[in-house]
Amino acid sequence: MKFFVTGATGTVGRNIVTQLVEAGHSVRALTRNPAKANFPEGVEVIVGDIAAPETFASALDGVDGLHLIAFAGDNYAPLQSAPEILSLAEKAGVKRVTLLMGGDTSAVEEAVKSSSLAWTLLQPVEFMSNMLHWVEPARSGVISEGFGSRRTAIVHEGDIAAVAVTALTQEGHGGKTYTITGPEVLTPPQMVQMLANASGNPIRFDELSVEQACDRWRAQGFPEEVIQYFVWMYGNTPEIGYTVVPTVEQVTGRPARTFAQWAAEHADSFRA
Repeated sequence: MKFFVTGATGTVGRNIVTQLVEAGHSVRALTRNPAKANFPEGVEVIVGDIAAPETFASALDGVDGLHLIAFAGDNYAPLQSAPEILSLAEKAGVKRVTLLMGGDTSAVEEAVKSSSLAWTLLQPVEFMSNMLHWVEPARSGVISEGFGSRRTAIVHEGDIAAVAVTALTQEGHGGKTYTITGPEVLTPPQMVQMLANASGNPIRFDELSVEQACDRWRAQGFPEEVIQYFVWMYGNTPEIGYTVVPTVEQVTGRPARTFAQWAAEHADSFRA
């Protein structure tokens, strides 16, 4: 089978590309910057922009399944071109589509549901890969974050990809919305301890006040509305964000990976 993957250089997209290739499928991977592609051998790199479907329309020919992301560009603005992309996919004979959701992407979701393709919506909670922003402070021995008591059912990015690959390559997933979580609920201090155990590097968690956390986000250039979203998300995490569900095992047939496993995979990055 042949698949077209948008967001192919992203955290989940790259895992989808790799897992499809490992399963023996043909893959066309969309990227705006082929220099950073570095895909597995045999992947056909398609240079184009998801916000401009005319740049990759012909690459949908002969494709069985499409993986779509709900955002366009570096600012993560909701994808406006979804209806056009799906129309092109229908004309090209594409049969299935998976959509990686996040934030307010209701218009993209509606476009997917309105198409004739067998659709599967992927609704993951927090990605374990987000913790890579702890690499530099971990090397110094102290990770400082606000909202240290927040809880998360954080999920391995490879497990999100595995659910997507299953939905794209197997029957029975059309019309489904899959909430995807890891196998446990953790707090930031617990994750820091797991990183310390895996790396052998003593790492301490230092909790910032809400004001200190906001000041740091401002210094990093985040606009005020984004900062307020962070405060709401981390201070009042919706129940879906800290409720474990067995989707990964139910869909893929194997248990979801733990944060300790993720920490072991990335231990070298967190060593001093």
